[in-house]
Amino acid sequence: MSLSTHVLDTSKGRPAPDIRVRLELHDDGWRTIAEERTDDDGRISGWDTAEPGVYRLVFEVGGEFYPEVTVAFRVTDDSHYHVPLLLSPFGYSTYRGS
Repeated sequence: MSLSTHVLDTSKGRPAPDIRVRLELHDDGWRTIAEERTDDDGRISGWDTAEPGVYRLVFEVGGEFYPEVTVAFRVTDDSHYHVPLLLSPFGYSTYRGS
């Protein structure tokens, strides 16, 4: 399985660079397996893991209302998973991208 993410600041209409993101796997509890910051285009790509299971991305966005956004998802096969985050000061959304 490969994983990528893209953080977009919808209030500015631009990518969100330098956001710290942790990739965690749930087994006996949540375990961090990777950690990076988004690049100048708001992207992280190239995370690889071999096992199916429940994962989550924890975005440390540092906002006044949403200091952190957590997106949990299930990996069932070895395809590519793209999990973008659309962020504003008053809300956020996500979806499974391609």
